[in-house]
Amino acid sequence: MICRRSAIVWSEVRGIRIGNEICDIMGVMNRDTFASDHERKAQRVPRFPMRAVLLPALLLAELVVIALLFQLATPIECRLTGMALACRALRGVAVSLMCLAALLGVYLWAATSARHALAGLLRAPAQGWHWQALHVLGAVLMLLPVVLIPSSGLNDAFGAVFALLILGGAMAAVGGLFWLAPPAAWWDWTRGRWPVLLMLFLGAALLPMAAAAAGPLWYWQRLTEVTFAGVAVLLWLIGEQPVGNPATQVLGTGDFIVAIADSCSGVEGFALITAFLALYAWLFRDTLRMARFWAVIWPAALLASWLLNVVRIAALVWIGAHVSPDLAVGGFHSFAGWLFFTALALGVLIVASRVRWLHREVGQTPSVPLSGDPAAALIVPFIVFMASGVVAQTFWSDPAEAYPWQVAAMFVALWWARRPLIGLICVPSVLSIGAGLLVGAVWLALAEGQGGGAPALAGAALVVWIAVRVIGTALFVPIIEEAFFRGYVLARIADDRLIWRIGGIAVSSALFALLHGRFVEAGLAGVVFCLVYLHRGRLMDAVISHAVANTVIAAAALWYGDWSLI
Repeated sequence: MICRRSAIVWSEVRGIRIGNEICDIMGVMNRDTFASDHERKAQRVPRFPMRAVLLPALLLAELVVIALLFQLATPIECRLTGMALACRALRGVAVSLMCLAALLGVYLWAATSARHALAGLLRAPAQGWHWQALHVLGAVLMLLPVVLIPSSGLNDAFGAVFALLILGGAMAAVGGLFWLAPPAAWWDWTRGRWPVLLMLFLGAALLPMAAAAAGPLWYWQRLTEVTFAGVAVLLWLIGEQPVGNPATQVLGTGDFIVAIADSCSGVEGFALITAFLALYAWLFRDTLRMARFWAVIWPAALLASWLLNVVRIAALVWIGAHVSPDLAVGGFHSFAGWLFFTALALGVLIVASRVRWLHREVGQTPSVPLSGDPAAALIVPFIVFMASGVVAQTFWSDPAEAYPWQVAAMFVALWWARRPLIGLICVPSVLSIGAGLLVGAVWLALAEGQGGGAPALAGAALVVWIAVRVIGTALFVPIIEEAFFRGYVLARIADDRLIWRIGGIAVSSALFALLHGRFVEAGLAGVVFCLVYLHRGRLMDAVISHAVANTVIAAAALWYGDWSLI
């Protein structure tokens, strides 16, 4: 098949035919937000009913109470439960919900139609008592372990605790959601917005994990020293007598002394707020004056992030000295940073969206339905792929056992996106095959085989797992990863100018490398796939190159029985 359809799809994704793209990151770009004064009046933030404010506040309060109760009032230690991954995942739910609130705030500010539709949905009368009862029952179920199980037996009975928390949390969430509005109304509101909502949920789940994984990077000695001094000054200003040693970063007041770790310097907050601002700038790139935004809003947000971090640490010390050391080191220390980040992110969002000086007026661009959109086909399967990985890491003690379920999820996502993706099919180039063989050979040559990597299965179950592993590695993963990293990320950045092509290669390859354990080798492989793609502007070439490389690696893993090579 000749690649005439493929060239059309590729040109659309690069922006030559933007009208057929998913509206600037899956339908959230609002190009008419800063149009004429008359249009602005018509697009003002809708007025939400009081219960739409009170009920989410109630749900948030319940979440905070339950999180603090299980962290402070119970002696649950994840390492002692026998379900360490599931236990840590539960502890991360509150943080992920805070991140989700910030991301949803960005989305609703960027998407005027979604914001107005949500306001209209929430103006409907309160729903029946059965949803309220379901919510209350769910909250009661989450509290039952503390009431029924002796504190000394919570670690041993964590399987039952986990089941009650999951079931109760699901019931409380569903009841609270449908207490606000009926299922049919929510279905109408989410129709056409599933891709962006899935991406927001995925981002909220991955952001805390990414911050924790990057912990060793949060080191900046000078900033740590400045933060130490700032906390000491703030404690002195509120009437405390700070004591400590700057050389060892030990600080406190009264009988409560803590060590300010390098991760408390504020660099983590700088990275998070920068990522948040980058998302905002990307969504509003058609209206935002970038030079003003990055020259004014970014430094102000960094300063505010540092100040909030100083306030957080000073409050931790004060609470530890005067209220509860356990509360300071446990609950407050675990959630305050993310809570402050969420508040700062939403505050920056409000300020940046209401300062006209930061925006320029543009004409209105008609919206395009999601169905059949080629950009959605490039993004949604990757979201499903990443979400399946998060689920596997969370609910399987050996994530390798979950790989067949991940492959099933990938297949469903690719089947959903089959029509736009079929248009990319064409005869691959010899270059793409040769590049794939080279990448596979280099990957194996630099590998340090550790052995194993397969789950503890036997007989037919192991045969099925191996077959599914090979299919997923050699076929599904190359399509999904190349569609996103090269077909979307690279194509959105690169154009005919050399500097933008280099930038696109760098960004795409760096993101691709972050997804793999071997950063250098994966980064080099990403560069090769980028060059193959840019050679003729055909996504199929990059897919074939990636598939050939993965097939070589999977064949070696099968031959040696060492699945750690993949």
